[in-house]
Amino acid sequence: MTITDTDRTFLTRAVDLAEQALESGDEPFGSVLVSADGKILFEDHNHVAGGDHTQHPEFAIARWAAQHLDPAERAVSTVYTSGEHCPMCAAAHGWVGLGRIVYASSSAQLTQWLDELGFAPGPVAALPIATIVPDAVVAGPDPDLAERVRGLHARRPGATRREGGRP
Repeated sequence: MTITDTDRTFLTRAVDLAEQALESGDEPFGSVLVSADGKILFEDHNHVAGGDHTQHPEFAIARWAAQHLDPAERAVSTVYTSGEHCPMCAAAHGWVGLGRIVYASSSAQLTQWLDELGFAPGPVAALPIATIVPDAVVAGPDPDLAERVRGLHARRPGATRREGGRP
């Protein structure tokens, strides 16, 4: 599925939220939930720095949507996110019945970048959204915004330069 100029506007907001997360001492991830008529309904960024690694913005969006939107509204909404959903967030997205997902950078890109930057692998496999939610409608990554996301990860505390990698 193609990423439109409208999508890029909301994706840019998600990446801005990821930058806010990084500036507040957290991992750089941000997400925005948008209604079918283009209204931002909810937005958030990562809050895992306190030790609760379930505090992802995509998971917060799923919980918010389940409490505030009916199933039909959820199905026609779009989630814009700086990084492709992790398996936990993809499952929450599927269980709640949210619509399209548009991401700036993929899980595969993130895995490669974090390895190049010297970060240890996380405890959960990085899988594509469609592996977790086979009927999910997804678009991404966006090459320009993915590079910006990569730069945010390179600014994370603990990032180092590995052979072949670039900070």
